[in-house]
Amino acid sequence: MQGPNPFSFANMLETAALRYGEREALLCATTSRRFTFCELHDRANRLANLMTDRGFGKGDVVAILTTNRVELVDWYFMLARTGIVGMPVNYRLSATEIASLIDGMGATGLLFEDRFAETVGEVRGRCSGLEQVFCFGTHAPDYATPYDALHEQGSAARAAARVDPDDPFYFNLTSGTTGLPKAYQLSHRNNLVAMHSLVAGHDLTVRDTVLTVFPAFGRVGFAWLAGSILAGARNVMSNFSAAQALRIIQQEGVTITNLVPTMAAMMMAEPDLDDYNLASLRGIVFAGAPLPAPLRERTRKLLCADLYEYYGMQETGIVTLSNPAEKLAKPESVGRPYFFTQVRVVDDQGADRPAGEVGHVIAASPAATQGYYQSPEKSAQTFRDGWVHTGDLGRFDDEGYLYIAGRDKDMIISGGQNIFSLEVEETILGLDEVAECAVIGLPDALWGERVTAIVVTGDEGSLTEQAVIDHCKQTLAGFKVPKKVIFSSQPLPRTPTGKVTKFVLQERYDGA
Repeated sequence: MQGPNPFSFANMLETAALRYGEREALLCATTSRRFTFCELHDRANRLANLMTDRGFGKGDVVAILTTNRVELVDWYFMLARTGIVGMPVNYRLSATEIASLIDGMGATGLLFEDRFAETVGEVRGRCSGLEQVFCFGTHAPDYATPYDALHEQGSAARAAARVDPDDPFYFNLTSGTTGLPKAYQLSHRNNLVAMHSLVAGHDLTVRDTVLTVFPAFGRVGFAWLAGSILAGARNVMSNFSAAQALRIIQQEGVTITNLVPTMAAMMMAEPDLDDYNLASLRGIVFAGAPLPAPLRERTRKLLCADLYEYYGMQETGIVTLSNPAEKLAKPESVGRPYFFTQVRVVDDQGADRPAGEVGHVIAASPAATQGYYQSPEKSAQTFRDGWVHTGDLGRFDDEGYLYIAGRDKDMIISGGQNIFSLEVEETILGLDEVAECAVIGLPDALWGERVTAIVVTGDEGSLTEQAVIDHCKQTLAGFKVPKKVIFSSQPLPRTPTGKVTKFVLQERYDGA
């Protein structure tokens, strides 16, 4: 007879319901509904029993396609109750891509938000194994089973399936910074460890109100939702818009939120920013993309003085973390290695680089996945001898703080010289007129690659190519200065977690 298994997400939600009961746990801003800890527990049980009654069991794969709303919370904790394996879908993908993922992961069920009914209609026609689809919202199409009524009527009794920490939890997708996203599988243990790191590292307590605007189909958004439940904190779950985020912070007394730099820039660009009272904020957390110094200091001045920053891949969870005191002392650093992780900076042969010298960042963590799904070649490149090769370049200082220099693939080699894109980008972002900037290498017959800056300005026509080049010449070595500056009126293409997809820019401007 197997013993009990208290180390589980199911146990965590059950315990939160016992400890925090009728306190408000979640505001689903997308639908303006509020839920207590007990209600979240009941909803997860109802969905678990509904899926079981419909024939789904441990090991079956069920996908979900939705924006940030409470049904995602129901679904994640249903997985924890039943052992069903999840596949959260990035709603920005095309119907063809979604169908390919559903077939590739062997999903036989799909829950979706009604706003994606047309997309799911196309997906169904392209999938061979999708047997049941459920739609939540007010306008379920004829081909789907209406979710809400079945869910409300379902049993709230505790689902009985045993789920162990090393069982598969769900498939996640990479950010796709160098091509189409790759899928990898996370275990329950992977996410339990990652969530605990997030809670402890950001001092989360019952006194907090968290604003979650990261898409919760990804690991970061889910971690803040689950971490809030563990800490007994209230969570406001919302799709991101700058004005709405500011309004929620003021109205709900938000104390902490995780942003990518682009989100902060958009919030600070709101014309009525000064009209909002943001005094409740005790911290803003940055992750997902480099945090330029000018934006960092503006955030301190206009949004919140205390900043956190953590570093890691979705594949690894948090591996380094910088708290507000460390962020003041070492503002350019992404912090020091966090508990239960190891981080190294190595050369091409795998030997450790001395402090101050740039090398490849590799990490080990119990929160890390073990490989990409059905992608042995990519897995062999990334996961070697227990280490995750992040694809980032970085250096340590003498006190063990990590500094990121950019992506391996972002390093431009021009005339035999190595140029780190991030350094050039931060210089250009120092110009007040620049809203966004990405520096890429484009083919050049003489230099091999030429440094090219793609610049988005807030005031069209006020900045010239020569002005950007002259500004760079003031602080950068000549070989690092852009040979060409391309102005764009469109925002830079980004992944859902805010990283610039530079391969898109390289394809777009090849030959420019």
